[in-house]
Amino acid sequence: MNVGDAAKRSGLPAKTIRYYEEIGLISPRRADNGYRDYSSDDIHRLAFLRRARNLGFSIDDCRQLMALYQDRSRASHDVREIAAAHVKAIEDKVRELQSMRSTLRTLIDACHGDQRPDCPILDDMAGAEPSAGLTAQA
Repeated sequence: MNVGDAAKRSGLPAKTIRYYEEIGLISPRRADNGYRDYSSDDIHRLAFLRRARNLGFSIDDCRQLMALYQDRSRASHDVREIAAAHVKAIEDKVRELQSMRSTLRTLIDACHGDQRPDCPILDDMAGAEPSAGLTAQA
């Protein structure tokens, strides 16, 4: 099948499918006319990649997971290790986002939100002391 049909069946945009081919994640056959010819196995691999990317795995992780998926002599420990590392990265990112949210809430609460020019939010971003304000440059 052509890339358009592969896109419909896999749920991925044709541009993404071409990119995955470019970086070596998939290798569809080429017909005599040079066009890509996607098999049902290719569609299955594309659906696998779509799901892995939807779970937030990086391209490198997807490459490793795809290799493990295709290796019937794999150790499930290797797959588990990749997934566990990904969960840890997600948890780290959640903590980072929670910290940013907390900081922004504090800054928003400190901001009067009126017509005055002093702004604790901008002061914090500039590394200034709260309520110190910025002086005009001459």
